Amino acid sequence: MKPVKVGICGLGTVGGGTFNVLQRNAEEIARRAGRGIEVAQIAIRTPKPQFQTTGIAITNDVFEVATNPEIDVVVELMGGYTVARELVLKAIENGKHVVTANKALIAVHGNEIFAKAREKGVIVAFEAAVAGGIPVIKAIREGLSANRINWVAGIINGTGNFILTEMREKGRTFEDVLVEAQALGYAEADPTFDVEGIDAAHKLTILASIAFGIPLQFDKAYTEGITKLTTADVNYAEALGYRIKHLGVARSTAAGIELRVHPTLIPADRLIANVNGVMNAVMVNGDAAGSTLFYGAGAGMEPTASSVIADLVDVVRAMTSDPENRVPHLAFQPDSLSAHPILPIEACESSYYLRIQAKDHPGVLAQVASILSERGINIESIMQKEVEEQDGLVPMILLTHRVVEQRINDAIAALEALQGVVGPVVRIRVEHLN
Repeated sequence: MKPVKVGICGLGTVGGGTFNVLQRNAEEIARRAGRGIEVAQIAIRTPKPQFQTTGIAITNDVFEVATNPEIDVVVELMGGYTVARELVLKAIENGKHVVTANKALIAVHGNEIFAKAREKGVIVAFEAAVAGGIPVIKAIREGLSANRINWVAGIINGTGNFILTEMREKGRTFEDVLVEAQALGYAEADPTFDVEGIDAAHKLTILASIAFGIPLQFDKAYTEGITKLTTADVNYAEALGYRIKHLGVARSTAAGIELRVHPTLIPADRLIANVNGVMNAVMVNGDAAGSTLFYGAGAGMEPTASSVIADLVDVVRAMTSDPENRVPHLAFQPDSLSAHPILPIEACESSYYLRIQAKDHPGVLAQVASILSERGINIESIMQKEVEEQDGLVPMILLTHRVVEQRINDAIAALEALQGVVGPVVRIRVEHLN
């Protein structure tokens, strides 16, 4: 059969990796796909002499790739929302299949893109949009298709995981590690998307949609960053038998779907608690399979290229099939997506770590316990650090049983109203991931 002709838009880290692996492993990829995959055109802003592109059409106009009648599949690896959306929609309009690694594009515009792709009978593949080289989308969408998914939880941003690992292992401050992460290229000059949880929320939105059969709803995802975490909290968590990870959690409940990214205490003996450095991991809990863990490189040139090319192989295999019989973009048939609501964070339920700075006076602990008890919050364990007095206050560390977040918020407000007795309260959610 004639080779499938591919146009790559963007030859940066992921685009370059994709090009190199396609060239290096061309024979093996063709054996798997059933026919050759040939890079016929590349759109780049500036020349990239490090790549051997002899015989390949080069353009600086991405839309030229989307309208080129010779191109069968457009590979969008530019990133961003605006131009990428226009490019993908133009490619679909011209009857071309699309492969993308753009999690922001899928999380924000995916519903529109998939509807247009269905109308035109083409595929939009996006395995590389979540967790780099880990094939977790395919695992949930196909490998776990017999299951009712109960929850998904993941360390899906390597930058945040690197920072928290360094804080725990070396006692460094957030600010200190962030500077190193930027120097190593793990974090951007503006690290907001990584450290405030926005990047992870893009990915979690996609995972939740595939896991629960709901439309993509990034605007309803709760995000909380790691910028306020201290080495003291990391150390206290360790003393209690926990690790702090920047976790994305999507959980199906009778009331709706929890969709949240935030710092989380995880028992130190859980496999996911021991995922360190820039590595990623996703746990999926299904009613039939139980809990499964997917671990690997969440970013990088060739790990992400691995997922991009896996999508290309899937597209090539499916090109001759009836569009109505292909694997649905979001795992469930489009007319079967659920309207199950996304819960506000105040309605989500979790256990909590509370660090309360309080006067070391008789009766203070009783006041704290009373405020919690009045709101139906049960204490699981408590630890005091008298030797660490600061401004006349000593840290009191509490772990609670599971409770709706609104009650914790009410309790924190009441505690902080005890001016002169209690200082600011630090709250971190706890997930046991059983």
